[in-house]
Amino acid sequence: MSKTLTPLRGALAALLLAQGALALAQPAASAPPAASAASALAADGPAGAPAVPPAAAPAPRPAAGDSGAVRALIVADQEATLSSQFAGRITAMPKQVGDVFAAGELLAGFDCQERQATVKAAQAEVLGARETHLAKLKLQSLGAVSDLDVTLAAATAEKAKSQLALAQAQEKYCFVHAPYAGKVVRVRAKAFESVQLGQPLLEIVNLASLRAQLFVPSSWVRWMKPGKAFTLVVDETGQTYTARVTKISGRIDGASQTVEVLARFDKLPANLLPGMIGKASFPEAR
Repeated sequence: MSKTLTPLRGALAALLLAQGALALAQPAASAPPAASAASALAADGPAGAPAVPPAAAPAPRPAAGDSGAVRALIVADQEATLSSQFAGRITAMPKQVGDVFAAGELLAGFDCQERQATVKAAQAEVLGARETHLAKLKLQSLGAVSDLDVTLAAATAEKAKSQLALAQAQEKYCFVHAPYAGKVVRVRAKAFESVQLGQPLLEIVNLASLRAQLFVPSSWVRWMKPGKAFTLVVDETGQTYTARVTKISGRIDGASQTVEVLARFDKLPANLLPGMIGKASFPEAR
């Protein structure tokens, strides 16, 4: 029986030796080439050689204003919504969207028969009160009336004059005239409609009063002064315009760390409209 076990023991020992050799060979074969190369460089490199630096981190993006450019909005100094001064019916609305008008031109008219009648009644009251006062003065010279009667007649005449002035002022509300030359932006009522007191009628703008509004970094106040020149590229037109700072706000916004700046164009362009935006560039900020 011992003779039979001897060959089996030899075969088992040979098999175990082969598995051990295979296990030792696998880690060496599966090692990544890059790691092996790095290990070789670390092992073979000369003593004191500088280590290979890691990949450089991406440069931080510049903060707003670092390039010397900020966003700007085109606004108008003279822009208004005209509203009805009393409740009534519109009889005329001669201007529509896009129409231009001159200062003092009629923009809206109302049915004003009632107010005109009120003016005529007030004029009659003034006439009667004045004649009564004159009659009292003549009677006073004859000693027929007292001084109190004359004073009361004079007060009545003055009251009638004030009532006439009030009626005439209210009559002017029947016609809405342009406060300045400009252009109609929006029509919010139509002819022959009945409107209430304070109801919007028209939105108008004076295109000759355009300016640029900017919010610049607060650090720019060191050199930002009225009269500072800069260039403005408007997105909608694609053109470049020159402008100058006219006003700087007296307060810095603590949340955004910006300050409001207003500017005027050196030569007012004809193709700009309120609401356009662009990029303003200051050479000092670069």
